[in-house]
Amino acid sequence: MTRPGGATVAARARQWADIVLDPSPATMRRFALAGVITTAGIIATGAAVRLSESGLGCPDWPQCTRSSLVAAHSRGDPMFHTWIEFGNRMVTVAITLIAVGVFVAAWQFRPDGRRRRDLIWLAAVQPAGIVAQAVLGGIVVLTKLNPAAVALHFLASIAVLAAAVALHVRCTEGTGPARSLVRADLRLLSYALVAVVATMLAAGTVVTGTGPLAGAGAVPRFHLPLTGVTQFHADIGWLLGGLAIPLAIGLRLTRAPARAVRLGWVVLALIGLQGAVGYTQYFTGLPAGLVWFHVVGSTLIWIAVLQLMFALRDRGPVTAAGGEPKTTEPGARRTAEPAEPAAAR
Repeated sequence: MTRPGGATVAARARQWADIVLDPSPATMRRFALAGVITTAGIIATGAAVRLSESGLGCPDWPQCTRSSLVAAHSRGDPMFHTWIEFGNRMVTVAITLIAVGVFVAAWQFRPDGRRRRDLIWLAAVQPAGIVAQAVLGGIVVLTKLNPAAVALHFLASIAVLAAAVALHVRCTEGTGPARSLVRADLRLLSYALVAVVATMLAAGTVVTGTGPLAGAGAVPRFHLPLTGVTQFHADIGWLLGGLAIPLAIGLRLTRAPARAVRLGWVVLALIGLQGAVGYTQYFTGLPAGLVWFHVVGSTLIWIAVLQLMFALRDRGPVTAAGGEPKTTEPGARRTAEPAEPAAAR
């Protein structure tokens, strides 16, 4: 005989399962957003591990120490370093569960009765990226924080974040060919902006691997002049601003879609703030807390420029099995194709 409470629990379990196994466009977008947030979060926590000099708080891998799977005292490092590093590893476990949920939801997502292969591939990057990150993290620990391994570990996270942002955009788009919403020169500027931000992120790993915050003690570092690599990183920042200013102004003057105009100004503001933080940290001796904000700012800029690039084209709405546009929220009004922008007339 089944107790009433047991039936209620089973019904709720089925409801939660249906969210993953039969997601609506709105639910799919929420899953994708969770992927973006958690991937950005692990970048922030990883930077905290590095900047607090806790990278070897767990000196072994996959265990924390040779004698313990969980945080335990090890010779030569304070216990709080161990807890910071072990906590970062536990965050990865939670992110793995979300990444698997995102992939399952993308596999089950069938707005027109068929699976969306583009979404499946993008969603698969997240659990695959976590596996790759676990391997790279092990290499980082076993090589005692080799700066090249640390840089690759960070850049792999940036690549996974790019796939998560793309998934978030694509999960409520149709599968039609991309239709430009702005002039060709503005789209080219957006592509250049993404490329330069990627270069800036790579250069930032070189600065970190060269500078005093590469780690505690005798941690390997790049044998490069710190002033030179820092100046190169700053020069990339000025180039970034030189691209963002005409793009933001061009979007405003050509009456681009409102969302694209907003994102243009957001990108420009983030770059300006990032520059201010960067120069402040340089002239104040690279305080770890300020460097952490710089890393977080770089991550936000990466998300923003990707969103801006995608906002400059349109693939039509998600369609239901009957060919009708599928609403993304309960009670949302069905809409026709977006109106043709002034730039395309």
